[in-house]
Amino acid sequence: MTPTTIAVLSIFLVTCAALITLVFAKPAVMIGGKKISIFWLAPLCGAIALTVGGLITPAEIGAGLTGAGDVNPIKILLLFFSMTMMSVYLDEIGFFRLLAHKVLGKAKGNQVTLFFLLYGLVSVLTVFTSNDIIVLTFTPFICHFAKSARIDPLPYLVSEFVAANTWSMALIIGNPTNIYLMSGTGVSFPAYTARMILATALAGLVSLGVLYLLFRKKLKAPLNPENSPAPRVDLPTEVIGLTHLGGCIILLSISSFINLPMWLITCLFFVSLVVFTMAISFFRRRSIFLIARCIIRAPWDLAPFVISMFILVLALDKYGITTALGNFLSAPETVGGTVASFGVSSFLAANVVNNIPMSVLYSSVIGGMEAGSLTTAALFSAVIGSNLGAFFTPTGALAGIMWTGQLHDHGVPFSFVRFVKYGATVAIPAMTAALFGLWLCC
Repeated sequence: MTPTTIAVLSIFLVTCAALITLVFAKPAVMIGGKKISIFWLAPLCGAIALTVGGLITPAEIGAGLTGAGDVNPIKILLLFFSMTMMSVYLDEIGFFRLLAHKVLGKAKGNQVTLFFLLYGLVSVLTVFTSNDIIVLTFTPFICHFAKSARIDPLPYLVSEFVAANTWSMALIIGNPTNIYLMSGTGVSFPAYTARMILATALAGLVSLGVLYLLFRKKLKAPLNPENSPAPRVDLPTEVIGLTHLGGCIILLSISSFINLPMWLITCLFFVSLVVFTMAISFFRRRSIFLIARCIIRAPWDLAPFVISMFILVLALDKYGITTALGNFLSAPETVGGTVASFGVSSFLAANVVNNIPMSVLYSSVIGGMEAGSLTTAALFSAVIGSNLGAFFTPTGALAGIMWTGQLHDHGVPFSFVRFVKYGATVAIPAMTAALFGLWLCC
């Protein structure tokens, strides 16, 4: 390697080490009474170091960020945030809390029934929304409910987290890593789902079985929920929210046939949601701040994080590092070998650098491979690794960072060692099942 290549690789590795440190330290600033995480400062400083050092030019960064293709972070972030806003909208009006309340009612005082029902609800909602939104929504609800019912919250918290990061594989929109890895590949919405549905289902069933075996003794305790009234949801806003989310998903599924990019579809639906909400608020003389609350709740720290990591990967690509990594990982020239190589390596890499940087890196690595069945196998294997890697260690995904932070805020003790203990027990068999399912479909 040349000195320049060594310098770029060194900056990348130091950035990753700093990122892991910040994830563990959980530094944050308070702005307007809202705690803002600043873990993204690590990749931002790394990107600045590359630019100041002349290792990558502003022109190269600009071309990468605004290129005509689908693989650029601006379009991906637009897609993610517009979908996130529609999901947050439903949460803000109380729709998710209403569903959770109905599930509690169906359990009829039986923890085992509640366990399976909650896992099913989280799984279904994750498929059509986003794993991050479900984690942010259901974690406080579970903590509150468990406290009022005087039961251990861990079976429900862990199963919620696992379900959210397993069933997020089913659709492209389930996880920002899916979006990033699939952008620019030419894989349509239905083609993606057809390829991933078996892997997702197998991983979901295996993880559910393992979770039940882990917590079956805790679930024998009596359930004494408080008889609180069902949350009230305003019907007009509920109709608006569900119509827009449902319509958006339908159009996304046929985006390749109508020749509209997915990011444009989601943005148009979000704009429509804003217009309809503002109009109905005006005519009904209701508060006009619903959309503002949704905007405030969005995970905006994802934007500088993704853009900065993208710049780092641009540098790795420029100096041939991603090509070398791709050659190493694609050495087993069989579908099964590629599935195992890219699946296991992406799973581990997600827990070293977080699944979003991993996806940015692997997108570039796979993009440099010759198109064919091995490339397809590598791509979907990386999708599996990016999702299931989330529940191996807390650093595996932003969802894990947010989830552990919420547990800390609600006084639920959950150490790094405990996370790995539960994570490894569930993630390894789920990962094996998912890769096997993918191999069958390749």
